[in-house]
Amino acid sequence: MNHFQKSLGALFLVGTLLNSCSVKKDKFINRNWHALNTKYNTLYNGNLAFEVGREELNTNYRDDFWEVLPVERLEVTDEIKLDSEDNNPNFEIAEEKATKAIQKHSMNIKDQERNPQIDEAFLLLGKARYFDQRYIPALESFNYILRKYAASDKLNEARIWREKTHMRLDNPELAVKNLKRLFKYEDLRDQEHADASAVLAQCYINLKAPDTAIQRLNIAQAYTKKNWERGRYLFIIGQLYNQLGHKDSANYAFNKVIDLNRKSPRVYMLNAHLKKIQNTEITDGNQEDLLEYLTDLEENRENRPFLDKIYREVAQFHLATESDSLALVYYNKSLKANQGDRKLSSLNYQSLADYYFDENNYRTAGAYYDSTLTNLKENTRKYRRIKKKLDNLEDVIKYEDIAQYADSVITIYSMPEAERKAYFEDYIAELKRKDEAEAERELKRTTAGFAAFGESKGGKANKGKFYFYNITSLGYGKNDFKTRWGNRALEDDWRWSNKSRTLPSEATGTDVLANGDSPEDLAPDQKYDVDFYLSRVPTEVAVIDSLRKEENFANYQLGLIYKEKFKENLLAAGKLEDVLKSDPEERLILPSKYNLYKIYEESGSPLAESMKQNIISNHSDTRYAEILLNPQAVLEGDTDSPDARYSQLFKSYQRQEFLLVITQSQEYIDRFTGDPIVPKFEMLKANAIGRLQGFEPFKEALNYVALTYPNNIEGKRAETMVKEQLPKMANKEFSQEIGSKGAGNWKVVFPYKIRDNEKALALKERLEEVVKDLKYKNVISKDIYNLEDQFVVVHGFRSQEFALGFVELIKKNRDYLIKEENFVVLSDNYKVIQIHKNLESYKEQMLTP
Repeated sequence: MNHFQKSLGALFLVGTLLNSCSVKKDKFINRNWHALNTKYNTLYNGNLAFEVGREELNTNYRDDFWEVLPVERLEVTDEIKLDSEDNNPNFEIAEEKATKAIQKHSMNIKDQERNPQIDEAFLLLGKARYFDQRYIPALESFNYILRKYAASDKLNEARIWREKTHMRLDNPELAVKNLKRLFKYEDLRDQEHADASAVLAQCYINLKAPDTAIQRLNIAQAYTKKNWERGRYLFIIGQLYNQLGHKDSANYAFNKVIDLNRKSPRVYMLNAHLKKIQNTEITDGNQEDLLEYLTDLEENRENRPFLDKIYREVAQFHLATESDSLALVYYNKSLKANQGDRKLSSLNYQSLADYYFDENNYRTAGAYYDSTLTNLKENTRKYRRIKKKLDNLEDVIKYEDIAQYADSVITIYSMPEAERKAYFEDYIAELKRKDEAEAERELKRTTAGFAAFGESKGGKANKGKFYFYNITSLGYGKNDFKTRWGNRALEDDWRWSNKSRTLPSEATGTDVLANGDSPEDLAPDQKYDVDFYLSRVPTEVAVIDSLRKEENFANYQLGLIYKEKFKENLLAAGKLEDVLKSDPEERLILPSKYNLYKIYEESGSPLAESMKQNIISNHSDTRYAEILLNPQAVLEGDTDSPDARYSQLFKSYQRQEFLLVITQSQEYIDRFTGDPIVPKFEMLKANAIGRLQGFEPFKEALNYVALTYPNNIEGKRAETMVKEQLPKMANKEFSQEIGSKGAGNWKVVFPYKIRDNEKALALKERLEEVVKDLKYKNVISKDIYNLEDQFVVVHGFRSQEFALGFVELIKKNRDYLIKEENFVVLSDNYKVIQIHKNLESYKEQMLTP
């Protein structure tokens, strides 16, 4: 009986447990059993995974303190995701647990949820989706809570999350409306009040209403119980006041951040210090205090992770107080201490570039601007602005190099032989002194390094080994090679130091020898040999004349760049005056005078009037004199302006007047030297050359444009054509025509001489009448072939048979009787004929029986 009672009790207990597992029965034991399982099993694990995911987001997220911080630390992408394979695994686990809780423990009985934990499951589900940036599914979860759980204590929290989601879906107006209703009708707990106010503040920031955002952030920081949130909100308040130009109010907010000290993350406090300094105007009275302030920040051990920003602020201070050398040191220290902040790097590089640019050290400035671009996002306004400045600097560097090289060679050429020899002897003596000093420093470094290595475990193990395995011997070998040969690139014929190259001259269009070897590229027997240097000095008058033309052209271009692009009128005037002093070509004289006149006029110099009279007196029949006498001549629509001339010439190109285009383009290139429109004339001329003379001349002309104007739009377009289009056009082989088929692939060609242009036009009109009469859709054109020949072409036959049938029809039909010489050609072959001007080859290969 006792055993029977135990068995009966066990069966009763099992039955009770099984009965309590049902989600269909609204019993006390059922409700509590499912609620406990939901809370302490499924949701517990889901919340743990969610918190790990949040912590991971916070760890990986990097705030951009150069911009107004977002209220919530979350990196948001532009895409709206419905589902994704690259979601955070912790949020996936949280979502799975929330879904499991809903599926297994939801007690929806008579359209009412009896499990009090399911609303929290939906809230967790929505938050997990929110942080995975799947905002539409998240919105569904929050709306479900608001719709189904009217008595839930999570309603206000769900409402706040819903409005955050609306904001992320770029609908801040709706979020503001709903949050205002929430504040008006609901009784919120302190943290809920803080969270709702923070979301509302972000909405106002997005809506470009910073003053209203400040009010809401003040409320949020007052209500929140989390000190890290208070520090962040106060810092954003300071940033917004800065945005409004209220620096005193901003500093008041930053002081509050500083007063939090260790209660809030140090990154907010440190950046608040730096923002305060940036908001303080440096005067004689506070200069020492500010330097002491910065020094304290720099020397504080706790600030080591932020030294990159501190160093930059110190550099800014020294630059403002005209301690330029210290500023440069600290900019470089900031770059070295940088921990991956690309915006900080770009700012430092730009500051260095601007400094060297203001010092007219354009080569160094260009290098720093280039580094700035590597740290900026492409297709941004700032990127495009700096890229344009860098392109202009590349032109400056290029022309400065040309002018400097030409001037140096001409100066040495002009020296008497004895003076020239003494010059190179002094140069070699200075070179030896520097090399010996450098060799001594290198020997000390090498000896110290080898000695330290020799005493190390690895050094002792290397002793007595094969040369290339013995680091000490290898180091001595490298030094010996460098002493004997200097720095040599790893390439063929590395021993030859006099490898020269030729460059196309912009001034003359001919090739100019560029012997710009640096001393490091020379072997010792050349590096310290006076006769070697003397032998490099040109002796031919033609070479010197070419260099003078190069120097004048380079100085002219520099004058225009300094005047038009950098607004450096003093530098521009100096370059243009150098041109006029150097017996320039005729084409450079007048534009140099006119640009000098404009510079003098702008600066209010009395030289302006004398230059104006010089132009009117000595160049009375030119456009520049007309402009000075009649300023209305430069108004839009002037038929003699460069733009108007280009427009007229382009119409001639469209009319296939290629010879006229080539000759007049060259005339305008000479006349408008230095004008921005010159590269367009060059490109138009190149295209006309290609249409008239064929592939090889076109290739040569395009290469000239690409090399001569590398930083101009036309030069870059020419370079693209050389790389991408010319290889496709290079094929001279004809396609097989027998059996070839395809829609619109055949043409009938009637060859004519250029001198018989009237006959060609008459045939073109007659063929147009024939095509219209036959109700064909063929197109008739008159195409120039070369200087002597042209074609009248009927396009658009879908097969060779149709083309031959048309020829037979117009020849024998008594209404037409067109018997002129012609041939039928495949469209691809016609293209080859026009590109390579190889009609005779085509006839031999394809038309000869």
